Amino acid sequence: MALLVQVASVLLLALPAMVTSAAINHEDYPADEGDQTANNDNLIFDDYRGKGCVDDSGFVYKLGERFFPGHSNCPCVCTEDGPVCDQPECPKIHPKCTKVEHNGCCPECKEVKNFCEYRGKTYKILEEFKPSPCEWCRCEPNNEVHCVVADCAVPECVNPVYEPEQCCPVCKNGPNCFAGTTIIPAGIEVKVDECNICHCHNGDWWKPAQCSKRECQIKQTS
Repeated sequence: MALLVQVASVLLLALPAMVTSAAINHEDYPADEGDQTANNDNLIFDDYRGKGCVDDSGFVYKLGERFFPGHSNCPCVCTEDGPVCDQPECPKIHPKCTKVEHNGCCPECKEVKNFCEYRGKTYKILEEFKPSPCEWCRCEPNNEVHCVVADCAVPECVNPVYEPEQCCPVCKNGPNCFAGTTIIPAGIEVKVDECNICHCHNGDWWKPAQCSKRECQIKQTS
């Protein structure tokens, strides 16, 4: 009877240990942050160095294979030292190019400026226009504006006037000149006072009039 009691006591003492070891299973509990970090450090990633090349999209190419690393890159050959890419001498982009595409190894001009800009306005190639009464311009094929300014002749009068929308001044009353402070018409003799008769120089309107004195008619007072 004493032997049976002793064996029962041993079984009761061993039972908690068995329950504890069976109940606590590490697979049933998520690892803490420290354990997860340690596990991630042990992960092995593929290393393509010396074995292949990877483009911008993650595609892997074998050694010796030709590929384009990216959308606008030049073609490359995969080597053990990495991609060896072409470096061509690309043509220069036209300075008037308004649209450039980078869809290949070299940039490509898709649209060239076909107009001229002048004082905030645009004009078609070979279009002629008049920005001012004295200025004539044209949009040249090189997208540059070429202008000429009218060379006005010297007016044949001392009192020229500027009319609206006209470039050069005009003599509304014809050629004339100064006789002292008086303006006289050209082509005729003009008696400017009791003693002087004047006329303009032919073609020399800016010179004072030529005058000659004659016998003055002295008014007699009665």
